Amino acid sequence: MPEMSEVSRRLVLGGALATGALAAGAGAADAASPHPATPLAPSAPRRGPGQKSMINVPFEARRTVRLGIVGLGNRGRGMAPGWAAVPGCTVAAVCDVRADRATRVADALVAEGRDRPREYGGSEDSYARMLRDEELDLVYIATPWEFHHEQGRAALRAGSHAIVELPVATEVRELWDLVDTSERTRRHLFLAENCSYGRNELAMLRMAHEGLFGDITNGHGGYLHDLRALLFSDTYYTDAWRRKWHTRSTGSLYPMHGLAPIAAAMDVNRGDRMVGLAATATEPRGLADYRERFVPASHPSWRETYVNGDRVTCLIETARGRLVRAEHDVSSPRPYSRINSIAGSRGIFEDYAGTSATGGRVYLEPDHSGHAWRDFDGYRKEFDHWLWREVGDDAEENGGHGGMDYILQWRTVQQMRAGLVPDIDVYDSAAWCAPVPLSVESLRRGGRPVDVPDFTRGAWVNHRPGLDSRPTAMPKAG
Repeated sequence: MPEMSEVSRRLVLGGALATGALAAGAGAADAASPHPATPLAPSAPRRGPGQKSMINVPFEARRTVRLGIVGLGNRGRGMAPGWAAVPGCTVAAVCDVRADRATRVADALVAEGRDRPREYGGSEDSYARMLRDEELDLVYIATPWEFHHEQGRAALRAGSHAIVELPVATEVRELWDLVDTSERTRRHLFLAENCSYGRNELAMLRMAHEGLFGDITNGHGGYLHDLRALLFSDTYYTDAWRRKWHTRSTGSLYPMHGLAPIAAAMDVNRGDRMVGLAATATEPRGLADYRERFVPASHPSWRETYVNGDRVTCLIETARGRLVRAEHDVSSPRPYSRINSIAGSRGIFEDYAGTSATGGRVYLEPDHSGHAWRDFDGYRKEFDHWLWREVGDDAEENGGHGGMDYILQWRTVQQMRAGLVPDIDVYDSAAWCAPVPLSVESLRRGGRPVDVPDFTRGAWVNHRPGLDSRPTAMPKAG
């Protein structure tokens, strides 16, 4: 593997996607837009006046991070206590279009002994009032996907950094707009990719950078999660927003949880980049079949037609000739998996496949032979990321999803308080989310490959630190 200096050795949608006119479609962009609505142009658009790269730009150090939360459904409400538990983070404001949700979250934080955040709600522009009235260092956005671009952009323009749930945007032109807005405002926007901070994912990353897999040739990640019961629930996804995405187009709606750790292990945007994507999709059978068997005929879902394939697979090629298979399936009966597998000239790791306590299995030469898998347990202990060694106990106490939610929150606040460069930047976020619109366009073209934009504008060739970070302490209060 090449030497990497300063790095440890060793990727309301509403009408646009619904009509297939997506960022890659014909004529979708405003003629005045600096970014044509196509992912196929090989060259990146020029920066506008006042724009400069945000690569390697640190946060400005601060004693306390004042946080505002936009969106208090299941995800936003569930993450609020974790943010409040991170040393040096204050939940200063909470916002939801339904004002009663803001009150409930505020009440819950007070019951835990936290200061009461300011409450905003009752209208679709409540978040804009919060951004105008509050001095916030960081805005956490956990609304439905179709609002992420607009609200993330507004947070940057208000002078705050923004951490956005997946995806940060659903169209290529929106992804470019977030990159440009970040560069103009000098504020970071990044994906709340908690799975990139998973314990197995970070250990796999360190093993890849230490060369245990040899020359990396391919990886496999995705989001395979039987969500059928939740998608048809009348309470879990407000106004059935997530189910309705399956009525709008055929594409990989949510592959980032599996894709991002593989992209990090391959140093995407840090020595390699994704250059082409081709998608395939199965027929849409799962949701209609589930509805027929379990959903009453009076349910409003019976007025819907599901068009998104149950399993959408993206085959992504990188500039260095590596291949990534990224998959999405929330409509089929199956156990949960993010797949999380990487392979090279000297071995392979597969997650969600072993019988060990860690759930993974490995085969590495010269240590292993006989075509027999070995348990991952010992390797995870040896290559455990410093974040889990440092914060693991607190993470398991304060965070969901096995603790990786809190690792994400703790690390975000630590980087902001210490004035560090973020592990995940706007360029990573745009690249990891680009398969959402690009898969739609590839499928519209019969599965033909489409180009992946270079959101770094050529800077991807330079090696730089990322999630495989060096140990740093949380600054002391006072």
